[in-house]
Amino acid sequence: MNEDTEDLPETGRLPLDAWHRARGARMVEFAGYWMPIQYEGIVAEHEWTRSHAGLFDVSHMGQLYISGDGADAALEALLPIDLGTLQHGNPRYSLLLDENGGVLDDLMVTRWDEGFYLVVNGATKWDDIAHLREHLPDEVTISHMDEAALLALQGPEAFAGLDRLVTGDKPLGDLTFMKGAAFKLLGVDAWISRSGYTGEDGFEISIPAENAAAIAALLCEQPEVRPIGLGARDSLRLEAGLPLYGHDLSPETGPIAADLLFAINKRRRSEGGFLGAETVLKTLAEGASERRVGLVIEGRLPAREGAPVLSGASQVGRVTSGGFSPTLGQPIAMAYVAIAHAADGNALEIEVRGKRLSAKVVPMPFVPHRYHRGS
Repeated sequence: MNEDTEDLPETGRLPLDAWHRARGARMVEFAGYWMPIQYEGIVAEHEWTRSHAGLFDVSHMGQLYISGDGADAALEALLPIDLGTLQHGNPRYSLLLDENGGVLDDLMVTRWDEGFYLVVNGATKWDDIAHLREHLPDEVTISHMDEAALLALQGPEAFAGLDRLVTGDKPLGDLTFMKGAAFKLLGVDAWISRSGYTGEDGFEISIPAENAAAIAALLCEQPEVRPIGLGARDSLRLEAGLPLYGHDLSPETGPIAADLLFAINKRRRSEGGFLGAETVLKTLAEGASERRVGLVIEGRLPAREGAPVLSGASQVGRVTSGGFSPTLGQPIAMAYVAIAHAADGNALEIEVRGKRLSAKVVPMPFVPHRYHRGS
């Protein structure tokens, strides 16, 4: 081993690594782990998830449990969330911010019996844990649930594929979007929430890592379900207008510019009291200088991250996520654009491979969400 590589960390293997490889997955390095990017092809997997149900392995995500005396107040000092309105079992989207109001991560928070279950991004989980340990008091315990796997079953037939397999104190059908409960799946304890990051109806399933392969196999035995890779997960979340940390979100972006005001609860917008609140509330009052927007692009050539967004001779923004939309049959992108150019319908251009492509600002999501919110 040469000097340039001997200090690099070894790429990790998730509980389903062998399971993916046995099914012919093309594996790539992502967030420090070997992950399946595709099985039969990104477009085919994207379209299967849109019409049936796809099983995604998201075990690279960090699953944390925060508990102890004063956990509510301690978490509220870090997150712009109103935990007093968070009911047991119901996940909520939130943000981990730095002292300047920059986004360190986006995450999900769920109230459990004695504490809070957090799901954080895989690429940032170790930094998140360090940040939480630095800022939470000693009385609050952070447990990394590293013996748990996390699966996401997404698509309009996800309920049908999962319902026949689970048992619990309540029917799976009682769960609507952003609600969760404990169930049994193949006889083992599973925490299941009706949530996900594809824009489709679906579920996220936390299970013991030792049971992950058996449960994944059982799910994929259902006629509605196929394993799906990271490539389709990315194209689905882009069509859904959902930001990806490290691309559309970073410490250089704040929640107002990122169009994530909904993640700051109403009480916190007036009272503050969370890390970075001074900058965030000042930006809320004065307005951000740029905004995350959706762009549809003429032609077939997609724009990728980093492509300049132009108005006339001036650069007015930058693409942060882009690709070809299988559902719409055209290229789409997310970009940060100067506020004067961010209105829906505004005509812009994107420079790709020396060409200027015509683009238009459009509302997001690009493809309507199909979350199950009940009757």
